[in-house]
Amino acid sequence: MSDALINGLAGAGGGIIAQLITYPLQTVNTRQQTERDVKKEKRKHGTIEQMCQVVKNEGWGRLYSGLAPSVVGTACSQGVYYYFYQIFRDRAEAIAREHKRNGIGDGSVGMLSSLLVAALAGCTNVLLTNPIWVVVTRMQTHTKNSKKSQPSRSSIALDEKSLDPMEPPPYGTGHAIQELYDEAGIGGFWKGVFPTLIMVSNPSMQFMLYETMLKKLKTKRALVKKGDTGVTALEIFLLGALAKLGATVVTYPLLVVKSRLQAKQITTGDKRHNYKGTLDAILKMIRYEGLHGFYKGMSTKIVQSVLAAAVLFMIKEELVKGARLLLTKGGASIRKTRPA
Repeated sequence: MSDALINGLAGAGGGIIAQLITYPLQTVNTRQQTERDVKKEKRKHGTIEQMCQVVKNEGWGRLYSGLAPSVVGTACSQGVYYYFYQIFRDRAEAIAREHKRNGIGDGSVGMLSSLLVAALAGCTNVLLTNPIWVVVTRMQTHTKNSKKSQPSRSSIALDEKSLDPMEPPPYGTGHAIQELYDEAGIGGFWKGVFPTLIMVSNPSMQFMLYETMLKKLKTKRALVKKGDTGVTALEIFLLGALAKLGATVVTYPLLVVKSRLQAKQITTGDKRHNYKGTLDAILKMIRYEGLHGFYKGMSTKIVQSVLAAAVLFMIKEELVKGARLLLTKGGASIRKTRPA
């Protein structure tokens, strides 16, 4: 099994576990980001209070709306990202070693190269998995009273089958996909891809910070413990949290714009709530909401993303260690049983 495949599978496993732990926070955060009420006098709910409101008015299930496609998306995204990250990283390390043989550099991958590797892996991931996240955003932001907007053909069909005409039809993955296709066609599944591609800078910064801090920690550990560069799961957890915190603070406004574009567009009524594209969304948010609009739900996002990243890094590193250990033991046992 290749190192890239090990990292890809470990990243997918760590991402799924992190997603399951933090999903209610992610749902609330997406709703905060896509809140388009421009009335400043409206009282804002805190994260816990908003979670309680969702449970009270819509039930516990709404906190996990879109969980199934989100888990699939997380597995695909983390798997694709770590797989291609390791491939690009191996290539960068090979180039660095070649440069060292030619008398250039010390043979290690520098900060700029690490940033480029993470960016390439991130762009590949975005282009392949963006449709999944558009569907997840639709499901997270759908509420029981969101049927006020013009119904799609699929929702009309579901309403005709409903036993109770007053009860809204169940909103599942298939419904979200059909609604999105009715609204914008195939291109709708790549809504928000431009700001999402720019958002690649978030994991790029995250990995650059993580790799830099990890390298420094290992160097310091080697000096103190005479060559021992091992790090604990807790240290990985803390490094992942710090790296994600720094990246999230810098790139959060782009995340809000992306969520606004991927949520269901309001085509009737107040045109301030309808965005035709990335630039239109940015200009309308500045005009009607001010800079504050770009930071809606940021405190929730910091808690959710930092916790998720820390868990992901910790579990991923442990899974990689375990896989390598099993493969090493497996190879050793095969050699032992092989006849001389």
